[in-house]
Amino acid sequence: MSTVTAQAPAKVNLWLSVGPLGADGFHPLATVFQSLTLYDLVRATSTSLGSGITLTVEGADGVPVDRTNLAWSAAALVADELRIAADVSLHVVKRIPVAGGMAGGSADAAATLVACDALWKGQLGRARLMELAATLGSDVPFMLHGGTAIGTGRGDRLTPVLTAGEFHWVLAAADRGLSTPAVYGQLDRLRADHPPVSEFLSDDVMTALRAGDALALGRALGNDLQEPALSLMPSLGQLVAAGVDAGALGAMVSGSGPTCVFLARDRDHALDIAARLSGSGLCRTVACVTGPTAGAHVIDV
Repeated sequence: MSTVTAQAPAKVNLWLSVGPLGADGFHPLATVFQSLTLYDLVRATSTSLGSGITLTVEGADGVPVDRTNLAWSAAALVADELRIAADVSLHVVKRIPVAGGMAGGSADAAATLVACDALWKGQLGRARLMELAATLGSDVPFMLHGGTAIGTGRGDRLTPVLTAGEFHWVLAAADRGLSTPAVYGQLDRLRADHPPVSEFLSDDVMTALRAGDALALGRALGNDLQEPALSLMPSLGQLVAAGVDAGALGAMVSGSGPTCVFLARDRDHALDIAARLSGSGLCRTVACVTGPTAGAHVIDV
């Protein structure tokens, strides 16, 4: 029996512009991703021939442990690509908030791709793993890629972005999740009378990233999904306001929410914001992280 452990990071959308709903049922996106030092772990262990895939989850309740879980799908995909039996036990350690707008499920899929490839000595290579990732979900390729990147199309077409230095973030998780499809549906309802012409990128975000200017980045953050998320969960507005009152350089809902993110000047500033949010009674958990960081990779064999 052999085991491989991989980790994959959470992500934040520094900018998320959502275009009009297409005939294919998807919205085109123009987004800027950044990976953060908050990781889910996936431990893949080989099992006896014919045992199939088994999945357990630690650190979160209500996460499916069957083929509806993206990690299960990722393992099956790698086995199919290598033309071998998918005999593996997967154990997922959740640290990224579930249904929190930070791509935790996609992180698990990305970590499973690299863990199973290493476990089965597949040597598929990063380029092929990226192609497989795109078949699993729009966020999965970035969870493999990591760093900072522009995402277009459904968010799966990536272009690396050069950044200077690191950025300090505070993550505040609400006490319940939000459904991404529900948030997009609410966005369409709010836009019914004024649909957007197209999605677009922010020059201000790109300039701030190249300069490593946290103050400018904080002013430039943007997320088209924030308004619908706030309308579905009004308490998030209080949480965002609390972060601003605590001195955050920028504050917003992360992706489809309900996790909120706050940009700080440095680590001490982040710790101060986190302490104030922890005492606010508006969130379940608070974490201080930095970005960018590496995408999914093996950490133990």
